[in-house]
Amino acid sequence: MKNKRFLYFFSAVLIILLITFLLTKGDKNSTINNADDYVKIDAIEKESCLNCHINTTGYSSYHNPDLIGCASCHLGNTSSNDKAESHKGMILIPGNLVDAKETCGKCHPNELTKIENSLMTTNSGLVAVDKYIFDEADSPNHQYHIKLLKNSASDKHLRDLCANCHLGAEKKEFGHITQLSRGGGCNACHLNYSEEAKKELEAYLKSDKKILPKFHPATNIFVKNEHCFGCHSRSSRISTNYEGWQETLLEENDIIGKKGFKTFEDKRIYKFIEEDVHHAKGLLCVDCHSSHEVMGDGKKYTHEEQAVKLQCADCHFKEKPNTIPYSKLDAESLLVFLHRDYKHSDKQIIAVKKDGHPLVNTFIDSIGNAFLIGKKDGKTHKLNPQSEVCSRDNAHKNVSCSMCHSSWTSRCIGCHNQFDKNEPRAFDLLDKKFVKGQWKEHVAEFSSSLPAMGVRENSDGKHIEPAVPGMILTIDKGSYAGKEIGTDVSFHRLYAPNSPHTTISKARDCKSCHTNSATLGYGKGTLKYIIQKGNGTWEFTPEYAQNPNDNLPEDAWVPFLKPVKKGVVNSTRTDFRPFTVIEQQQLLLVGACLQCHKEDSKIMQQSLVNGIQPLLKKLNKKCVLPTWN
Repeated sequence: MKNKRFLYFFSAVLIILLITFLLTKGDKNSTINNADDYVKIDAIEKESCLNCHINTTGYSSYHNPDLIGCASCHLGNTSSNDKAESHKGMILIPGNLVDAKETCGKCHPNELTKIENSLMTTNSGLVAVDKYIFDEADSPNHQYHIKLLKNSASDKHLRDLCANCHLGAEKKEFGHITQLSRGGGCNACHLNYSEEAKKELEAYLKSDKKILPKFHPATNIFVKNEHCFGCHSRSSRISTNYEGWQETLLEENDIIGKKGFKTFEDKRIYKFIEEDVHHAKGLLCVDCHSSHEVMGDGKKYTHEEQAVKLQCADCHFKEKPNTIPYSKLDAESLLVFLHRDYKHSDKQIIAVKKDGHPLVNTFIDSIGNAFLIGKKDGKTHKLNPQSEVCSRDNAHKNVSCSMCHSSWTSRCIGCHNQFDKNEPRAFDLLDKKFVKGQWKEHVAEFSSSLPAMGVRENSDGKHIEPAVPGMILTIDKGSYAGKEIGTDVSFHRLYAPNSPHTTISKARDCKSCHTNSATLGYGKGTLKYIIQKGNGTWEFTPEYAQNPNDNLPEDAWVPFLKPVKKGVVNSTRTDFRPFTVIEQQQLLLVGACLQCHKEDSKIMQQSLVNGIQPLLKKLNKKCVLPTWN
């Protein structure tokens, strides 16, 4: 046994030397410059844990107790053979943020610092927007931390409905990550149970914890989509969208014998629409969103779009990709490269243009072709550059890729929030305890459609991005203050920027933007171009009735070809807005042209390169352009 342990210890030393060598080859400006930041090995000969937990397997290669011991993760008294004494101070489920500094953070301090500042931990944007719509803040751009919530109306609303999904939520029960999992700190992404480990755990629990498991769960970098699902199937529903499922208000009895529906673990019913092309090819969330994005970069952001640096054009580039050589990789990327056993150290690696972080599962071959290695199955995928249409299109250069290449996105309207002070079994999601009184949310409709268009306008310029009716809702604030129901109700018509994650290869057609009422912000309905007596006018008939709070159709963002009333707030972001009337007119001008000219016609294709203004100077006499009132 001692010889075997010596062999393992010698292997550990070799691994440290290898990591040190890699780090010295890495970026000298990296915040991590030596192996001691990652690996600390105590004298494992002193540990008594394996005297009882003998012949246990299932560990990941780099967290094997023969290399790093048991106490580096679980703490405890490793010098005693007495069960009670040896378990003193032990952490049964290491990795929760409450004690991560003593466990994971000892070897991975930089990662822990980044995680503690990440949006997945702070939930800053979630809190900021909620406080904003509850009129408890003058802007949705203030910084918050979910753990610091108190008991205002907004705080209680978050505690009752939203505060489950943050990394600070503790994992207190043994078991693998499921659709119902929330939080767990490092476990949320890095805990993996093999089938053997699941069976052994079940036997252990059934035996009243007397039969010790022989298979230990692994802690590694092999993050699956299941790790993301628990939290990211809520709110904008990225995880379910990615798989092609749209939430409904149906019950299980409603779908008996029906195809195309699915019941998830939390009993929500989903209808299949269309999966993302990347999901269809077997790609995981982490194939695109690497550790640099998922764990954050150490900076505190308010909203998710500020933290996400990756763009479609990083992989599907126009001319040449932005790359980095293996020798310039930062320490974190080098370790991922090592753990995944990649072999392309002799090739250039794609680096994200916005912040330069590398996508270590990509490489460029000797003739300039780009490839991505799938983290799920190791399959190599060729990365296609932008199509000729995209690369030569100057008219849409400020339009995001997802605006044209998303097949659908979720829509939610008619939401009402009211506080029930008499609810006896309310549950505080933040403090994990039952309380009296709870905010309740009633939704009128879940549906899906092509994304609407919104304008992101800030110091980076003006860009067109997908938008959804994120908060068309009423809040009975008086119900929380103890007032009579309905006496203090606020109404909001807020759209939100959206990243649908329903990417398809074929772009949406021109009419779906230029003649689609929902896309333009008017809501669903019939939008017609009427030509009478040589004059062209646009007419819109909404599908939904007017909301009595502002006399706009229930699902609308803006009135049809009329300015938004001064002072009206209509977005969850201060740098994201609907189209102005002039912008609507410009879009509908093209829509009028599309009534006669097919989108693949010579004249419309020419407009993509040079814009429509030069073409208006040589109009055919038959052309009837719209007139505006």
